[in-house]
Amino acid sequence: MSRAEQTALPQGAILPAMIRAQPGPSLRSTTLIGILLAISGSAIFSINDLAIKALSTGYALHQVILTRSLISLIFVLGFMSLTGTRLRQLRTTRLRGHLLRVGFVMLSNIAYFLGLAALPLADAVAIAFVSPLVVTLLSTLVLGEQVGPRRWAAVGVGLLGVIVMMRPGAGALQPAAILVLLSACSYAATHMMTRRMKDTESAATLNFYVQIGFICVSCTFGLTVGDGHLAGSANPSLAFLFRPWIWPPMADWPWFLATGLAVAIGGLMISQAYRLCAAAVIAPFEYAAMPLAILWGVVIFGQWPDLTAWIGIALICGAGLYTLWRETVIRKRA
Repeated sequence: MSRAEQTALPQGAILPAMIRAQPGPSLRSTTLIGILLAISGSAIFSINDLAIKALSTGYALHQVILTRSLISLIFVLGFMSLTGTRLRQLRTTRLRGHLLRVGFVMLSNIAYFLGLAALPLADAVAIAFVSPLVVTLLSTLVLGEQVGPRRWAAVGVGLLGVIVMMRPGAGALQPAAILVLLSACSYAATHMMTRRMKDTESAATLNFYVQIGFICVSCTFGLTVGDGHLAGSANPSLAFLFRPWIWPPMADWPWFLATGLAVAIGGLMISQAYRLCAAAVIAPFEYAAMPLAILWGVVIFGQWPDLTAWIGIALICGAGLYTLWRETVIRKRA
């Protein structure tokens, strides 16, 4: 939501091969690998949010997404060429599943970036972090995974934090905040599709089709409104959506490169985490990006969260960390 191009190492690739090579890998070791991938991937994804926020003041959203997707696609194809199955991974019998998953990813990314253009970075990321809570909810309804009452309580506290962040009743319930909330729900649905398709589709395959979808939609949108004939809105989100395409100066190319590589690498890590472990186990570890979002907001954009934002951040992250602690306790008892 930007956080929605999810991929992972292919089933025949290095990491799964290492796991299969071990005699009788334990559930604990697999879970640890998944958790480390989730934390690392979330940290890398924070660079994507930073880059998109920086680019949102001068470029059109579809131009940024197209450039980012091309960079990501080159990386993914290069990664696949190093694996045992190479481009044979692209063969699939689940085109409908890929289409639905790509749709969720599209909605998540577009809604998140439009909201990010109008909100402080830390606020947008905090609201987006309702997605791990929605993942926990959907994991029971869609995947049939077990979630105990204490984890449900954590979900409730996290949702309360989101309400605080959106500030209803204070006249500050911005459409941008609703967009980020919509993005979070779509992001959660993306992970449900990842879990459903994990047995037949490699993560690189999942990422490949997502990037192809982004390229097609961005090109179509650019050909339709890329000349800027709908530009001129004072709303930051609408300005980001309808701004005309321009050729980036050399000083901005590092931002484009950063967002493309962050999405490719972070997406591979996060999706592999969701393929290795239950969704409710991995989701809370995505909160690792929250401290970095605050750091980037302060250092790069001079945006320090106010008291209300801090309360919401504390509730949301506290709920996720509590779920993490409960999972640790349960694993030790197992």
